[in-house]
Amino acid sequence: MTWSDYWVWFAAAIALGILEILAPGYILLGFAIAAGLIGVVFMIDGGLGSYLATSLPITLVIFGAVALVVWIALRKIFGARGGSVKVWETDINDD
Repeated sequence: MTWSDYWVWFAAAIALGILEILAPGYILLGFAIAAGLIGVVFMIDGGLGSYLATSLPITLVIFGAVALVVWIALRKIFGARGGSVKVWETDINDD
């Protein structure tokens, strides 16, 4: 078992996905999707997968960059958290 095995990245993606369910906020979901994508890269075992298998730091930098891009895409899709309370300026009975 090494860090370049595809199933390790898939297991990390599943674990991060479960943690996202327990602590929602779309933070861990970006990491889970990125881990799944890195797992797919290692599963295909092509040029990029064999290149990433040579260096853990490069793999982690690529993982972080993919997680950032996925997180930004999730923010665009789902929007920022509203969190603020709506303030009513007028009453329903005011005419």
